[in-house]
Amino acid sequence: MKINVTRSSMPSFEEYIEEIKPLWDSRWLTNMGAKHNELEESLCNYLLCKNVSLFTNGHLALEAVIASLNLTGEVITTPFTFASTTQAIVRNGLTPVFCDINPEDYTMDASKIESLITEKTSAIIPVHVYGNVCDVEKIEKIAKKHNLKVIYDAAHTFGVKVGNKGIGSFGDASMFSFHATKVFNTIEGGCVTYSDDTLTQKLQIQKNFGMKDSENYTEIAGNSKMNEFQAAMGLCNLRHVDKEIEKRKKAVQRYMERLNGIKGITAWKEQKGVTHNYAYFPVMFDKDVFGASRDEIAQKLSENGIFARKYFYPLTNEFECYKGKFTLQSTPIAKKAASEVLTLPLYADLTSEDVDLICDIILNV
Repeated sequence: MKINVTRSSMPSFEEYIEEIKPLWDSRWLTNMGAKHNELEESLCNYLLCKNVSLFTNGHLALEAVIASLNLTGEVITTPFTFASTTQAIVRNGLTPVFCDINPEDYTMDASKIESLITEKTSAIIPVHVYGNVCDVEKIEKIAKKHNLKVIYDAAHTFGVKVGNKGIGSFGDASMFSFHATKVFNTIEGGCVTYSDDTLTQKLQIQKNFGMKDSENYTEIAGNSKMNEFQAAMGLCNLRHVDKEIEKRKKAVQRYMERLNGIKGITAWKEQKGVTHNYAYFPVMFDKDVFGASRDEIAQKLSENGIFARKYFYPLTNEFECYKGKFTLQSTPIAKKAASEVLTLPLYADLTSEDVDLICDIILNV
């Protein structure tokens, strides 16, 4: 059997069939139907946030909220992220300015943000990485001082809390991904969480062709509505997500037992005061100390049917599509992480025996 880097959590076949049965009576398959609306309400409760707006995927959700906040000029972000974050900025006609990360949790180094702010800066788009939380307090202070918007890419942090506060309640808005590979999925999907009620109509317009009502189109926009079958999968998965996170936690704890304290290996560790979702298990390999590089370990695992991921590699400020278009800031800590981090397989059904097999191969390279 192959062990992939992730495996989608799903309800039983019978549970999903029961959830979608009413659609054969209503024939309401999209355009904010009953399942869609029920999921929005359920997610508000689960994520501890005031408002949720659902989208067909997380990337279009991020594009929509950027457009809804009318950002201009430059946006400070991180290159240590998936392509979506930077692409959403650029596709909105904005200029990404890349801030380096801190080596502890791979999130944006808040101490380096202010040096990048110019008269053209309109927002900060940090990324919560691997379920690790950005320095939300410091970022909020900087944003208020310079009158900047803050949109968090929270794709990795479904269900995460800081103290008793849901992660989606920080900043002006947060984007969550519900892709099949995430802790919680709607097959494909995503949402924006926010506190400002005036964003509700703006996001609705952005996801529905720019339509304010049936006769008025006030924005140039696309179509990114979540359909009823996606929402139904979300309603099913939401019933089980806490148990799925507990299973993931057990796999993470086994990884930590096996890999912590090994010279040349820096494994993921929990942040204090944060309720984690155990979304990913990143490991950094120092070849000079451990004796094998990240790429060599990935290759050895692959030869044994185990597929880890160089995540994130390459950095987005090294993408060919941006060369010659922007000033691409140097981010040496992010570059080091991109060359040394490997995310090991992690999903709810990963057994302790699977984890031991993976660790045995790594430690015997």
